[in-house]
Order: sequence, then structure tokens, then C-alpha cells
Amino acid sequence: MQMSVAAREQASAQMIEHLDVLCRERGWLCAGNVVSLWWPLRGEPDLRPWLARLRQEDIGGALPLVEDKAMPLKFRLWEPGAPMQRGIWDIPQPAEPWETEPDLILAPAVGFDPARFRLGYGGGYFDRTLAARLASGRPARAVMVAYAASRLESIHPLPHDIPFDAVVTEQGVL
Repeated sequence: MQMSVAAREQASAQMIEHLDVLCRERGWLCAGNVVSLWWPLRGEPDLRPWLARLRQEDIGGALPLVEDKAMPLKFRLWEPGAPMQRGIWDIPQPAEPWETEPDLILAPAVGFDPARFRLGYGGGYFDRTLAARLASGRPARAVMVAYAASRLESIHPLPHDIPFDAVVTEQGVL
């Protein structure tokens, strides 16, 4: 939150470029796929401009929502300009109830470590979501997006924590 708006916008733009290269190199961006990102809050990086570009390639977008506390996230289809409503904790979510299962799940992080474990806001929603996807045999690619300054030596992962496939910062990819 101490970063200026201009610095956050610049960092988000750099993250988008690194994310785009990573996903294209790994073949994760194909027409018909769905990418889930988040509605930025509390100074989080804003990836919505990237999704607007992906829509031109017939790649769908989704936003996560908390339907039930202590349960995995649900995902609703979303594109820039779509009608929104307030969800739990007043987080904007798509008003249309069109649920989807994203092929690529992006998550913001308060902190991350070299083993690609994520420190979030403490709800465990992304870990539960990734665990449920693995258990169902429908694993999703998962990429964490964070400011480089939020790198920690270790988040001291617990048994339920799941490492992400990659971490993208404004400085590059881990």
C-alpha cells in the first residue's frame, strides 16, 4: 500500500508481460481456455488489462468467489464491462451466475517463498480450491502473482499448503 498508484500500475504492467511470456512458453493460453484472475483490492496487482487482450484470442476470463466459507472457491465467467455485484467481504463478483472451471488459476499473494508456497489473507481458499481440483483429477495450472518485495525466506508451509506452478513478480518468474 505504500507504493504510489503509478508504481503499482508500472509493476502490474511488468507482471503482465512476464506472465504472458510464461504462459505462452508453456502452452497455457489456447483458444477456448479460461483464465481466472482476481478483482484487485488493497493495492494488489491489476491484471484485468491482460485479460482484455486475451479475450481477443478467444481465451475466456473468470473471477473467483466465495460461496461458502471454509469451502473451495467457485469461479464465474467474466469479461471487462460485465455487470458486477458485491459478494462476501464486499468483493466485486460477476452478477451473472455462469460458473466455469478455469484452466489457469492466478492468485495474488501477500508473501511467497522460493518453494512457491503462497501466503494469502488467511482464509485458505486457494489451497482448498487447488486441493479439491487435484483430488477430483482435474488439476489446474496455478500461478501466483506478487510484488518482488513480498518474497520471504519461507512461509513455513503447513501440511495443507500447496505449492504453485510458478510465481510472477515485476522482476521476473520463479
